[in-house]
Amino acid sequence: MGKIILENIKLFGFHGCMPKEKYVGSYYSISVEIELDFYEASVNDDLSKTIDYVDLYHIVKEEMCINSKLIEHLAQRIIKRIQKLKKPKHTKIKICKENPPLQNSIDRVCVILDDY
Repeated sequence: MGKIILENIKLFGFHGCMPKEKYVGSYYSISVEIELDFYEASVNDDLSKTIDYVDLYHIVKEEMCINSKLIEHLAQRIIKRIQKLKKPKHTKIKICKENPPLQNSIDRVCVILDDY
C-alpha cells in the first residue's frame, strides 16, 4: 500500500456564498492524498498500474473552474471524480480559501474531506 500526495496546488476560483465572491474570486490551495496499492507499478516501473498524478492535478483544476457556494461541495466533487480512477482505497482532500472575506482577520479557511 502506498500514497500519492499533491501538496498545495495553487489555483484561482470563484467559490462562495457572498455575491462579491462570484465576481472577485479568490486564491485557493488544495492538497490531495490518495492511498492505493501501487506495488506492481513500483516493481515494474509501470504507470498503468498506478494513478498518474498529472490526472489528479487535471481533475482538481477542472473542478475548480465550476463555481460552488461551498468549498465542501467542491471537495466532494473532486473526491467523486478521483474515485472513478482505479478505485483508490482512501482519498483525502484539503481545500483552503486564501484571504477569505472576513475583514482581514484570518489568513485562510480550510475544509478537509475524507472518503471514509
